[in-house]
Amino acid sequence: MLVLATLAAATPAGATSTSAGNVCADPSVLGFITSRFGYKAVHYLQSDLSIYEIRRMRLTRQEPTNEYMSSVARDYCHASVTMTDGSTRPLWYLIEHGWGFAGIGRNIEFCIDGLDPWHVYGAYCASLR
Repeated sequence: MLVLATLAAATPAGATSTSAGNVCADPSVLGFITSRFGYKAVHYLQSDLSIYEIRRMRLTRQEPTNEYMSSVARDYCHASVTMTDGSTRPLWYLIEHGWGFAGIGRNIEFCIDGLDPWHVYGAYCASLR
């Protein structure tokens, strides 16, 4: 069973919001992370572990587009996930806007602390912090 908590239109307590609301609590972003982790757990971690709940989503850093450095805007987020084994772990994720075909769309990268055995995102998910 999957529960995505705190998806109301209001910004969660302690969260920083953007002009379009709390991008870190976007249901489509959280749904992507949940679905993609389920695939990775089965195919890479050889586990039946999945995300049960995502809570306390907050924006930790923003990198807006600018004419000199990047045409891709980045939102760095942090949340807490409860796994189906009952453990609670930090979730770090990045939402890149303007990354898709012809600059339309977005890219989402995520890392759950302790569940990145190859350190794809560095030790303790450092590159997504």
